[in-house]
Amino acid sequence: MTCLLSCKAQKNGHSPVGEHIDDLTLVDQDDFINIDSFETRVIRDTKSLNKFYKEINKTRKPGLPTPMVDFSRDMLVLVCLGEQKGKKNPVLSKLKETDEEISVAVEIVGNDENEEIKDSPTYFPFYLYKMPLVDKTVVFQKIEE
Repeated sequence: MTCLLSCKAQKNGHSPVGEHIDDLTLVDQDDFINIDSFETRVIRDTKSLNKFYKEINKTRKPGLPTPMVDFSRDMLVLVCLGEQKGKKNPVLSKLKETDEEISVAVEIVGNDENEEIKDSPTYFPFYLYKMPLVDKTVVFQKIEE
């Protein structure tokens, strides 16, 4: 599995806990979805991707378009941050890789400018990343600032 660094995290000079994941690309992101708890998962087929978008589009008109993915070459990594006060971004990095498993750190990093605002808005963001397909189990480890 691959690691992701968000652009904002790079601007803040934040370095990931593990090593950089090559070929990890942000495919879609939104700050307001109807999933209120932290969740990570790997999506390896169109049916699962459509099911996720059907769920998050229940409360929005028009809904978000489902991205087109070639699942014969790529897989998706979904990170739902749950309820967040102020803007936060995930930083994904590879902790360890074996023949059977990839361990990925999901670090939740805040934007420095929001720390001065006492009444920060509430967000329920998700991030969807594309990476090359691997036949390994992906294990996520949440790391809080």
